Amino acid sequence: MSIKTAITALSAILGDQLSLSKPDLEAHGQSESHFAPALPDAVAYPENTAQVAEIVKICNAHDCPVIAYGAGTALEGHTLAPKGGVTLDLGKMNKLLKINAEDMDAVLQPGLTREELNTELRATGLFFPVDPGANATLGGMASTRASGTTAVRYGTMRDNVVALEVVLADGRIIRTGSRARKSSSGYDLTALFVGAEGTLGIITELTLRLHGQPEAVSSAVCAFNTITDAVNAVICTIQMGIPMARIEFIDEDTTRACNAFSGTDMAQVPHLMVEFHGSDAGVAEQAETFGEIVADMGGTGFKWSSKPEERKALWQMRHNAYYACLALRKGAVALITDVCVPISRLAEAVEASRQDIAASPLQGPILGHVGDGNYHAMFLVEPGNNAEMKLAKELSNRMVERALKMGGTATGEHGIGMGKQDYMQAEHGDGWALMGEIKQALDPKNTLNPSKVVRSQPNNP
Repeated sequence: MSIKTAITALSAILGDQLSLSKPDLEAHGQSESHFAPALPDAVAYPENTAQVAEIVKICNAHDCPVIAYGAGTALEGHTLAPKGGVTLDLGKMNKLLKINAEDMDAVLQPGLTREELNTELRATGLFFPVDPGANATLGGMASTRASGTTAVRYGTMRDNVVALEVVLADGRIIRTGSRARKSSSGYDLTALFVGAEGTLGIITELTLRLHGQPEAVSSAVCAFNTITDAVNAVICTIQMGIPMARIEFIDEDTTRACNAFSGTDMAQVPHLMVEFHGSDAGVAEQAETFGEIVADMGGTGFKWSSKPEERKALWQMRHNAYYACLALRKGAVALITDVCVPISRLAEAVEASRQDIAASPLQGPILGHVGDGNYHAMFLVEPGNNAEMKLAKELSNRMVERALKMGGTATGEHGIGMGKQDYMQAEHGDGWALMGEIKQALDPKNTLNPSKVVRSQPNNP
């Protein structure tokens, strides 16, 4: 049994849908973050569920790892191949299969991206709200339990995945959930696979919950002298029950980066970026109330607009913040970490993180989806500088340890992958061992995305 034997068998059934070319291998062995390249031995491009099942069955029989791949935007090394094997690029499985407008759901293949889905939905009056920033594939978003800028109102992928079709490690095809709005029928298998990062099965079809396009949308930006004032404004907004669609935060370093990258002229202080969804009257009232909160918290420069082009420019700037921050240090790589804490501890957590970073020689811009207590830090490291990378990991570790002590989590949305396994025992205790037992039960030969999320079992190398 070997990877080479599996690839020979796959080549016979896939033909030119299996690539061994160096550019393909390199493209699928890279990461957007700081992880070293880890290339697969081959890349398969299936076009349907039956092909995925056959590929997985062959690889499982020959002890060949299989790594599902969407758009490659995950940040914890999820799609790298540290043990080699076959990367399963699901980009050709990108069809919107059905829109059930009356039931407000859609059935689609995993390679469809969120932007492509919303383009298809424009004429229906519906949209899919989960927005992690990157134009990720929806299968990948489900696999990492993604969230993003709109989670404060619309929830995460956990809340918006209704049902799945999944290929298991032995090639069996199962369906989880149904299109019914609720069910008390057995274990919630859909929730098991959402966030499993491709370690328990390969998602080949999704049914997603849709939402009505709001009648009116308005976005706003405002500045604060301190991080604490900005975060306290968020806490007050949440506690008052104002139905915000987005509440985003950037610190002064991120503001400076965005100004340089996107050509804006914001004051170099912390900022909040918010968005309101609803009726014309409702949006106007929400904006007015939020403006009063901003003023009470010492905020300045509160500007809001309902013009689509201005809103698009604001959120494009926010989505480009990763690249803007990278540009603060020419040639740098970023160790990116995210944590999530209860809203009541958010200001304390962010301020403590800023103090740690300020006391270090590294740049570490902070930004986040503060409406749900989730924030990110980007530590800019010189490539190959082991001392700086060690320091960046120490700073990240402090953030995580602090979040766990506050009743939070090691990652609000990036996931575990290869990068955050060291924190799982502290967060989950014996629950992490139980995750390993679930992995062992569903994938005893450790075929699916090995080296991610859980540690290998003694008989599961």
